[in-house]
Amino acid sequence: MDLPRLYVPATLANLGSGFDALGVALDLYLEVEAHPAPEDAFLYEGEGHVEGTDNLIHEGYRAGMRALGLEPLPLRVKAFNPIPLARGMGSSSAALVAGVALADRLSGGRLGREGVFRVAAGLEGHPDNVAPAVYGGFVAALSEPPLAIPLPRPEGVRFVLAVPPYEVPTPLAREALPREVPLEDAIYNLARSALWPAALSSGRLEALREACRDRLHQPHRACLMPGVLEAIEGALEAGALAAFVGGAGPTLAALARAGEEAPVIRALSAYRGPEGRTLVLGIGEGYFWKETCRPSP
Repeated sequence: MDLPRLYVPATLANLGSGFDALGVALDLYLEVEAHPAPEDAFLYEGEGHVEGTDNLIHEGYRAGMRALGLEPLPLRVKAFNPIPLARGMGSSSAALVAGVALADRLSGGRLGREGVFRVAAGLEGHPDNVAPAVYGGFVAALSEPPLAIPLPRPEGVRFVLAVPPYEVPTPLAREALPREVPLEDAIYNLARSALWPAALSSGRLEALREACRDRLHQPHRACLMPGVLEAIEGALEAGALAAFVGGAGPTLAALARAGEEAPVIRALSAYRGPEGRTLVLGIGEGYFWKETCRPSP
């Protein structure tokens, strides 16, 4: 049984102040085709190098089937991945969500979208990348209890992403965080994370300039991403509505009004570096399926 092609978006987590709680989907998609086979197989094209059947797509598929009490039968998976690896753009979450979504499809939809979120968030350990990959747009999420609520989606905005050539593995970024933070820093972030849904709901996007500011993670990880704090300020001075580190980094994301990206791109060029990349992307949809044209036998 061949399945339609599955598309799962890249994502940005944290949005600055919403550490492990807020995220957004981007219109850059992992593409997956799969069908049952005599034995597991994995074919990969795209960013980086991934091989073997212990990949995250197969891991998500097996977890999804087992969550339903079903034996995960062998699956042949073909993936095309344009999402940069270990750059803070949710490549791991996209793969896990893809696997769980395959299990949902093969089981006749027994998990549902909420079940896909619940299983994938349990595998990922934090929900801010998984939730937008499942639901699309801006999302506020908890992992325990599992809960994700989509937020209003603004029109006429684009993300400018400065993607340096080096990786920042998530475990390394987690190790850079302090175990305790001052009360005033916690209050600072709580107030600003609350501004995200308020600004998106009211259309007062100018408030995002303050909503994106953070004291809990970005300053502590700055040693892993030279120049990142200065680049955030530079993007804001160039007219960005918001600027923050994507996930664990090193990608720096700036939200700009459509047609006003050029000054922000210039402001982030030094941080990106000559070997890095600039991507300009819209807000993405949650994972979806699309029928493909197949030749007649």
